[in-house]
Amino acid sequence: MMKKTSHIAFLSVLSNSFVVILKFIVGLFTGSIAVISEAIHSSLDLLASLIAFVSVRISSKPADKEHPYGHGKVENISGTIETLLIFVAGVWIIYECIHKLISPEPIKLPFLAVAVMVVGAILNFVVSRIVKKEAERVRSIAMKSNAFHLLTDVYTSLGVAGGLLLVYLTEWYFLDPLIGIILAIYIMFEAVKLMKEAFPPLLDAKLSKTEEEQIMQIIEQYKEEYLEIHDLKTRRAGATEYIEFHMVVRSSETIDIIHDLCDRIEKQITQSFEQAHISIHVEPEQELKGYINMQS
Repeated sequence: MMKKTSHIAFLSVLSNSFVVILKFIVGLFTGSIAVISEAIHSSLDLLASLIAFVSVRISSKPADKEHPYGHGKVENISGTIETLLIFVAGVWIIYECIHKLISPEPIKLPFLAVAVMVVGAILNFVVSRIVKKEAERVRSIAMKSNAFHLLTDVYTSLGVAGGLLLVYLTEWYFLDPLIGIILAIYIMFEAVKLMKEAFPPLLDAKLSKTEEEQIMQIIEQYKEEYLEIHDLKTRRAGATEYIEFHMVVRSSETIDIIHDLCDRIEKQITQSFEQAHISIHVEPEQELKGYINMQS
């Protein structure tokens, strides 16, 4: 399963490598700052693809003596690095575009630049759909970030293509750097949104309210077999969710019955959270009274 994921992650590396080389060559030949900006953006996408490829391979390793909770947070670290790189690229693009606004220059063979932008957009759109589908299947934040980078490259490439057509038709050369600034602002805005998803798990933030409600709904399907549930704690590391809670049961129940109940609850939860690690702390009903007294 992870071998397929690794191959798909590497596919984005290959596609980005091709697009980066093509954009840089055409950008330097035509003198378009918008195309060169796109080449820089795609270069960061390539770096992001490499980070995602490596992080997927590392995070899929099983827990070991040095890392008893596995390697899942490698994906969150890579996702955070990727978004920081995008933000830095946006700042650099704006700087270069302002310089070009002050001293606008004509663009050679704009149709060649347009053709490259369209080809790159089509290729990255196809690859982004493949990567996103696999990211959702394995719940990989690194691959999800990578798919997002590829998709933003599609939008920005098409934006540059449209802008270059306008430059050709109107000879308003200031449009070239102006489009670059607009794209840079868009890229930075999306990077901030993605950071909000990649970074919190590094601080062991809990799962979303919707996800926790989903977990409780699953547990409550068995409410006739236990007395009370409390202290639900959740967190995420890469593609893995960690779920733990206390379950109060009747003292008269045998260990076999309680163990079977826990197995069924865990199995039900993993149908919705495939890679979840679940820990259930079982308490006899006498402890429930003590817990209620402490709360009051």
